[in-house]
Amino acid sequence: MAVIHRTVVTPSKLELLSSWLPSRPWYRGGTGGPELAKAGGFRLDDPEGEVGIEFIVVTDASGPDLITYLVPLTYRGAPLDGAEHALVGTMEHGVLGRRWAYDGCHDPVLIAQLLALIEGRAQAQDQNVSDVPDRDVVAACTGEGSVPTGFTATDDEEGTALTAPHGTTLRLHRVLQPAPDGPSVPPQGAIGHVTGSWQMPDGTRARGMLAVLETATRA
Repeated sequence: MAVIHRTVVTPSKLELLSSWLPSRPWYRGGTGGPELAKAGGFRLDDPEGEVGIEFIVVTDASGPDLITYLVPLTYRGAPLDGAEHALVGTMEHGVLGRRWAYDGCHDPVLIAQLLALIEGRAQAQDQNVSDVPDRDVVAACTGEGSVPTGFTATDDEEGTALTAPHGTTLRLHRVLQPAPDGPSVPPQGAIGHVTGSWQMPDGTRARGMLAVLETATRA
């Protein structure tokens, strides 16, 4: 299990995201830059113990409407070869030293563990406490056989699509929408999904779809 250190990180994660989010095609905040607040999230463990994996949920109050974003990040002790385009920024960690923070959709370690979560081979972990599962994150997989590898990430105005060579797509919902009354229901034809919850500014909890795994044959 990953160890959560109680220490100072400079710049903070929210400061890094405030600079990075406006560069994304799915960013919908105000032109003056985001006004971010942490709203939730969870972690996944790297089996090798080398890469930190965190799914951060933040709310942005910079525009006329409150926007909630899902931001998967990986933290590394050295630069990831070939991923300069996915670098969110660097931080100084009070225990671990310099850390390189990447958009996790371009990091093969995060993608592998997200697929493991969907397939039931990994357990979501609490965002703030070591060695505590996050039971609020629910994953399911209805497909048969192993999920392909070799995903390529593409951002658009709706989110991020991770596409495998034969067409299987893992779509991350970057702009989160609370589900209507009742449980979150994946779209027809989905073979796997992840749902989770986050805190609204008024203190209530919202729940919605975080990621959906679709086959190439989906209509």
